[in-house]
Amino acid sequence: MSTIDYIIILAYLAALIVLGITKRSKGDESAVNFILGGRMLTLPAFVATLVSSWYGGILGVGEYSFRYGVSNWLVFGIPYYLGALLFALFLARRARQAEVLTIPDLLEKVYGRPTAIAGSTILFLMTLPAAYILMTSVLLQILFGWPLWVGAMLGTLFSIFYVYSGGFNADVRTDILQFILMFAGFIVMFIFLVVDYGGFDFIKASVPAAHLTWHGGNSGWYIALWYVIALSTLIEPTFYQRCYAVKSVATARKGILISILFWIFFDFLTTSCGLYARAVLPDLENPVASFPLLAHEILPPGLLGLFILALLATVMSTVDSYAFLAASTFGRDIIWRMFRVPENRITFYTRIGLVLSGALALIAALFFKSIVDVWHDFGSVGTPALLIPLFFAINGKRKMRPKIAFYSVVISGSLSLVWLLSRYLNADGGYWLGIEPIFPGLMVSILFYLLGSLNRNPY
Repeated sequence: MSTIDYIIILAYLAALIVLGITKRSKGDESAVNFILGGRMLTLPAFVATLVSSWYGGILGVGEYSFRYGVSNWLVFGIPYYLGALLFALFLARRARQAEVLTIPDLLEKVYGRPTAIAGSTILFLMTLPAAYILMTSVLLQILFGWPLWVGAMLGTLFSIFYVYSGGFNADVRTDILQFILMFAGFIVMFIFLVVDYGGFDFIKASVPAAHLTWHGGNSGWYIALWYVIALSTLIEPTFYQRCYAVKSVATARKGILISILFWIFFDFLTTSCGLYARAVLPDLENPVASFPLLAHEILPPGLLGLFILALLATVMSTVDSYAFLAASTFGRDIIWRMFRVPENRITFYTRIGLVLSGALALIAALFFKSIVDVWHDFGSVGTPALLIPLFFAINGKRKMRPKIAFYSVVISGSLSLVWLLSRYLNADGGYWLGIEPIFPGLMVSILFYLLGSLNRNPY
């Protein structure tokens, strides 16, 4: 990159620091202010922070689009649009009406303290930003040649610094900047590609035919699996936290619906750029690097720096959001709930949780070394444990008995975990009976609900 590209990146990092520490005062240190920004989130800010924080897997999208083409939309796009739509229709309004701070607050309100503590532990592990720290380190390695551990440490320290200082409001302010940058960078890239190489006719003539089919060469069962995994959207802490933080009930549902439109547009940009990468760089050995290498190929100085910012902003917006979610789960939902520390100490323990979550996510990122493995393994355990109890806690007339809900969370999550670990016991590295671990836990959770639910619900 040129000097101007480095200057642009440094300016971005400086802007994050300024936005992160702005408007911090001791009067804003209460739990509701630090964790939810005083429930004053407006519609534009809601959309910007939700869109940017829930789209962190940009290098994975580039790799998948390069390998399988438009199938990327059917695997990493449409399933999650549907999940978000279900959340908007069935959960957003009631989540805001619950007037709680976190998901475990809701679990305790409906099922009692033991279920809330069990759910808190699972949510803490699910929100560790290991996958996105790993992605940050891979991106920095591609750009600067740094070892993975160096990029992981620097990315972690920088991403949690400004959230440590400013809490949820700092997260939102930086997300707004990152939202603008991620769209600006990919729009510029797309325009240059169309002008330099042409439109769909160029793509059709330059990529394998399977890249323009719905399956991309994958089996229908493989694609269908992602529609089940996408149900994790219904327990997505990012959605709940943003809904809890909005000014009004109507803003929550409307904001998610608008966000879906932005995700559709952004997926159009990223999938298109992935197809152009396959056409322009057909002999690329490492498809994970397809986006940055494509930018290096066609963008002039300055605009190259802008596109690199788009990649960094997309990943970092998710790192800081998930690190803060894990931190608030630790401070509010584990420490406060287990030890009943004073309310005015929750912010202190949330900051401790931010450091702890950053350290654990860093270790996990260096252990896994695969972004997809992190998504798969954490989601395969957390989704079956929490999906059914949480969905019916705020939707429908029937809810589980408190003890049944606790057993459901613990047993279904444990079963999926054991099933996940079975791959280390089998010589071929496969799961027991060839079944993905998400399914046994989910079936057990559904049985607990059918056999142990009551015809009453406080919502």
